[in-house]
Amino acid sequence: MKWRCTWCGKPHAENDPPCDNCGHNTFEKAVVRADETREGQGAAAGDDTDGEPIPSGTVDTGPDYVWACTNCGREHVRNSPPCSRCGNPDLEKVEQTYEGLERDLETSSWLAVAKPYLPVLAVIGIVIALFATGIIPPSILPGIGPPSPPDAPGEGSEAAGIDLEATERAVHDRLEADRNQSESRTYDAGLADYAEYMNRAFVVVEYEESRPEPVEASDFGTNCQREPYAGRLPGTLSIADYDDEAALADDVVTALSEETGDSDFDREGLDLHVVDGSVYVFYAACSSSN
Repeated sequence: MKWRCTWCGKPHAENDPPCDNCGHNTFEKAVVRADETREGQGAAAGDDTDGEPIPSGTVDTGPDYVWACTNCGREHVRNSPPCSRCGNPDLEKVEQTYEGLERDLETSSWLAVAKPYLPVLAVIGIVIALFATGIIPPSILPGIGPPSPPDAPGEGSEAAGIDLEATERAVHDRLEADRNQSESRTYDAGLADYAEYMNRAFVVVEYEESRPEPVEASDFGTNCQREPYAGRLPGTLSIADYDDEAALADDVVTALSEETGDSDFDREGLDLHVVDGSVYVFYAACSSSN
């Protein structure tokens, strides 16, 4: 009775795997269909004697075998030296075992997979936290947040002991006190940021002869329905002449009395910057409706 490889179908005279064609370790008895005869005889030929069909099914061929390298132990499905790992020309036929297969198939935990990347993930987490808490402004990233004001010479927050940011709000309060209800304007943070950028940009142009990137009020998140008013007071005020924020605010309001734009504007912002003792003021206003 002949045998054939269950993988590639090559016939063999004996049940002696592995297959010399594909290296598979299982043979089965060669069978014919029950309605076929051994010698091709059939009812169509008028022969009354049907061939005896060969029962089908596979048999237990015993253990599977592989060809193992005598030097490094690398297993090969065929006796095809040299060893694919170490180049040793000697392979020996051994019974295939599955020791360690369960260990090899074990899936690594997510922690084991992520462990090499934990330092990177920690850095990313810290950066996200710094942005979320406002310690690092998103504007330092290109294309995110409003433009950062130019690095201009002088002081933008305090000069000669006077808080310039507090003076800016005092100027707004003084202007509001002189307006009637129909002319009231809110202090807009976006316009204030726009005024700071423009004020510093003019200082840079004047003192360093360079030109920062041009911007618009809309770049700072302010919702102006038409072109905003923008005005700048040159450094005609000297910071040395003032002892406190209130006195400086009064003179800034006086200087701005004719420089605040149309009466129908409903929001405003301004910036004070001191260079070499001179106070530079930039004022911006616009309307949220047409």
